[in-house]
Amino acid sequence: MNKRFIWSLISLVLIACIVLTACSSKPATTTGDKKYLTINHEQVSTWVRNFNPFSATPLGPTNTAIYEPMMIYNKATGELVPWLATEFGWNTENTVLTFKIRPNVKWSDGEAFTAKDVLYTFNLLKTNDTLVGTATSVLREYIDSMSAPDDATVVFNFKSVYTPALYDIANQPIVPEHIWKDIADPLTYTNDNPVATGPFTQVTKFESQIYILEKNPYYWQEGKPAFDGLRYPAFADNDAANLAMANGEIDWAGNFVPDVEKTYVSKDPANFHYYYVGGDLVSLTINTAIKPFDNAEVRKAVSMGINRDMIVQTAMYNYIAPSDATGLSDSYATWKDPAAVAAGTWTKYDVAKANEILDAQGLTKGADGIRLDQDGKPMHYTLIIPAGWTDWISAAQIISENMKDLGIAIEVQTPEESTWTDTVTKGQFEWIIGYHAGGPSPYNFYRDVMSQLTSVPVGQNANWNWGRFVSPEADALMDEFSKISDPAKQKEIMNQVEMLFVDLAPVIPLFPGPDWDEYNTTHFDGFPSKENPYAAGAPYPFSPYNTTLIVLTTITPK
Repeated sequence: MNKRFIWSLISLVLIACIVLTACSSKPATTTGDKKYLTINHEQVSTWVRNFNPFSATPLGPTNTAIYEPMMIYNKATGELVPWLATEFGWNTENTVLTFKIRPNVKWSDGEAFTAKDVLYTFNLLKTNDTLVGTATSVLREYIDSMSAPDDATVVFNFKSVYTPALYDIANQPIVPEHIWKDIADPLTYTNDNPVATGPFTQVTKFESQIYILEKNPYYWQEGKPAFDGLRYPAFADNDAANLAMANGEIDWAGNFVPDVEKTYVSKDPANFHYYYVGGDLVSLTINTAIKPFDNAEVRKAVSMGINRDMIVQTAMYNYIAPSDATGLSDSYATWKDPAAVAAGTWTKYDVAKANEILDAQGLTKGADGIRLDQDGKPMHYTLIIPAGWTDWISAAQIISENMKDLGIAIEVQTPEESTWTDTVTKGQFEWIIGYHAGGPSPYNFYRDVMSQLTSVPVGQNANWNWGRFVSPEADALMDEFSKISDPAKQKEIMNQVEMLFVDLAPVIPLFPGPDWDEYNTTHFDGFPSKENPYAAGAPYPFSPYNTTLIVLTTITPK
C-alpha cells in the first residue's frame, strides 16, 4: 500500500468525521464550565436588541427574566405570589392600596432597590401615556395619587373603588429610578444593557441569530437561579424551531407542535415532554372603524361563515374545541352563563344564513362575486399573521377560503412578528388573528375587548383592545363589578356582560389558545408538569402575568 493511498484514506476518514460531527452537533447547553438553558418562545429570522420594558416590541426575556413585578398572578394556582413586594392590603373602603416592599433587594449594578423605584415606575407610566404597561389604564382612570412614605412602603390612593386594579398594579415590571431618570425618551430607548432585579440580567452575547443572558450577580433569592444563563437562538418559523426541538437542541419552548406525541415526545420519551394548560381566547379581530364592520350584524355574519371545526381539526390538531360566542375558555367554566352561550348562535357554521344577513345589510355582490360595501367598493381586506406562526397561518388560510363563500376577498399576509406587533398595537390593521388577556375572572378579557379603559387612539400603542371597540354599557357594568366583592353579585353582573358581548360581537371568537409548553429534561429538571402543576409552563414573552419568573427560579440543572 503506497503512502499516497494511505494519506488519501486518512483524508477521507477525517472529512467523514468532520461532516458527521457537523451534521450531528447540537448547540451545547454547557459552554466551558457554564450551563445555559436554551429557550424558544417566539419565531423571528433575526434578533433586534431591545430590552425596554415599556416598548410594544421588547425581546421576550425583558419582562420574563430581566425585570420583575411586585407580585405575580399564578393562574395555575389562582394565587397572587409575593415577589418584589411581600404583602398588600386595602383600607376598609377599598380606596387605598398599600404594598410592603421586600428588604435587601439590589439592582444588578449593586444599587439598593427601594419603594422609591416602584413609585418612580408608576409615575413614569402615568405621565407618559404612550408607554406600554399592565397598569397604564388604571393609572390614567383611577389613581388619584401615589406615595412612598418610606423605603419599604408604596401607597396608591384611588379616585373611586376599583378592586381589579390590584392585579394590574401588582404585575407591573419595575425599573430603577437612578437609570431611567436620565433617559430622554423612555419609549424609543432600546436599553441594550439593562439594569434590573431579575434572575438573568447580564447580556454577555448578542448576535442576530443568538443571544445569551447570564445571572444577575446581586439576585435577591439566595442560591437562585440554579444555573448560569439563558440562551436564545433565532428560528424563522415553527417548522425550524420544532425540528431543533426534535433534535434535542432546545430545553424549553412555547411552540405549536403538530401531532406532538408523534413528532416530539416519541423521539425521546424519557426526556421530551409537554404540558398544555387552558389558555385564553384567540379571535378574529376586525377593525370596527372600517365600514361595514362597524355593524355588529355584519361581524356576526362573518363569524357564521367561519368553519371552526375545520380550523381546530386542521390548524390546531384537535388540541382544543372551538369557542362559543361568550369568548370564554373552560378556565372560566364557573363564570359561564348558559343563557349567553345559547344566545350566541353566530358562532355556528351556517353559510346560507351568513349570506342572508349580508344581503339584508345591502352588501350586494358584484359581477365577479365579490360583495360591495356601502360606498360601492369591493370588500377586499388583508388578514395579517406573524411570519412563522404556522398554526395561525393555517387558520387564516381557512378563514380566507371560507370568506369566498360569503363574497368577501381576504388576502393573508405574514409580516415579521415585530412588524405585526407594531401594526396591531397601533390599531393600523384591517383583519387580524390575535390573542387576549386573561386573569382571575372574565373581567380582564371583557375589559380587553370592549372597554374605554383599554382603548387608546389609533397610532398609539395599546397593551390590549387592539380593535379599539368601546361599549359604554359594558363599561358601566364592569365599573359596577369592580366596586363589589360579593361573589354572587359579581356573577350576576358578569352574566350581563357576557350577554352584552354576545349581542355586540366586538371580536369573533375562534378557539381558546393553549399555553403551549414543551420541555426537555436531558439537562434540566423542575419544569411544571401534569404531576407538578405549580405554574403555567409556557415561556411566553408578553403575558401580563409573569409566571415564567417562577419557573426560571425553580428549574435546576442535572
